[in-house]
Amino acid sequence: MPPSVNIIEEARVAVPRTAALPPEPIRLSALDAQWITLPLIQRVLIFVNDGGSSMPPPFASAVDALRASLAETLARFPTLAGRIVHVPATGDAAFDCGTAGSGGGGGVRFLVAEASDADAARLAEDDDHDAEAFAGLVPALDTGFLPAETLAAQVTRLRGGGLAVGVAMHHAAVDGRSVWRFLRAWAAACRGEGDADAAAGPPTTFDRAVIRLPGGGGGGGEELARSVLRKWTPDLPVAAVAGHFIRPNLSRRTFTVTAQDMRRLKQRVVAELSPAHTQDAGGTPPPSSFVAVAALAWVSFVRSKRHPAGIISAADEVYLFFFADCRARLDPPPGDGYFGTCISGCLARATAGDLLADDGGVGVAAAAVAEEVRRAAEDPLAGWDWMSTLEQVDMDRLMNLAGSTRFDAYEAADFGWGPPARTELVTMNHDGQVVLVAGKGGGVQASVSLHPAHMDAYKSHFLSYFGLSITSNPTTHA
Repeated sequence: MPPSVNIIEEARVAVPRTAALPPEPIRLSALDAQWITLPLIQRVLIFVNDGGSSMPPPFASAVDALRASLAETLARFPTLAGRIVHVPATGDAAFDCGTAGSGGGGGVRFLVAEASDADAARLAEDDDHDAEAFAGLVPALDTGFLPAETLAAQVTRLRGGGLAVGVAMHHAAVDGRSVWRFLRAWAAACRGEGDADAAAGPPTTFDRAVIRLPGGGGGGGEELARSVLRKWTPDLPVAAVAGHFIRPNLSRRTFTVTAQDMRRLKQRVVAELSPAHTQDAGGTPPPSSFVAVAALAWVSFVRSKRHPAGIISAADEVYLFFFADCRARLDPPPGDGYFGTCISGCLARATAGDLLADDGGVGVAAAAVAEEVRRAAEDPLAGWDWMSTLEQVDMDRLMNLAGSTRFDAYEAADFGWGPPARTELVTMNHDGQVVLVAGKGGGVQASVSLHPAHMDAYKSHFLSYFGLSITSNPTTHA
């Protein structure tokens, strides 16, 4: 039985009256519009009272601090305090930030809950995800009809003196970088360092007019955004989540690759990429952490579907899909402070037999991933219409990779009582989804979602690859 979660308070956190809100609705760009009917982002941060470096304050004090700092933070991120609305006269969808204030029921839903039978330490340490327990620690958003909320937050008291902070965010309002920019700012405000955090990075901007897409013209490509809406959400203001994106009853597990093992993994990939797979790698540069982990995860996925499942044969084409951030590569660039969705799709392809080779399979995968990364750097918007691309491939042979090894999830989410003991993306909906963030103390955290019958084969290959001493416990490093 999953732990029971009782909501003990539901309130709204509004932008302070002194904040300057955008005077006009902000039209969604074509990049935003693709996400209108796709599952929201739900992420949970679990804090454990370990009696040492991590010591959450009394629950009531934590709730007060989180609530007050959220209001302060929303003044910098008004699209998260507003609503996505439909504009029938033009066919647009837009962020209406005028609802971010305290009048008329505006602001962000803020839930206070308790789960007295959910042990914080167990949730933070278990190898396998307790998906049902995680789901109870994050709020939901009703996104099936516009106007739709873009953010909700939940704070839950856990057994053992721990607590969980959960957020739900509309994917049309944020990509991965935006999620962590917001959480970092909220945590800094909760620590009393809001001004310092704002000064440390570029100013947050929301101007969709700076995004120039192929065939979209200027002004943010308003007509292109409308055409995307007509294609994927023809019944606006109805925006129901596409049913094929929801696949329940998936097994989930988190693996942590330590910094030491990451170096060893890269060395092995270099050896496989060098001529004749010799140990003399010559001038072959090591792959990035993203490329190395993506390659290993992809090969493990193909093996799990091949042996013993038999879903993939050696002659099949297999795919790895991931997103590339475009902020620094557009002309002109919107800048690191751009808040919204600014990502383009990348699809690496290979023959399953090449990835299944005992000697060199991960090297083949790494070369394919690196080529897609290179292509995205040269032509960052080639894959902007990524939903159309995915319509053309067999989803049973596709691994979907989300997140980034550069998302410093643990460092960013220190609200003043130490980093979380664990953070996870709750909404993992695809059979073959992997989510990456930077691990605690260096290295990489990789969370995997698979059909239960295939997880053991995946785990076996991932953990045993070339004898790496990787642990599947997210709080332990080998």
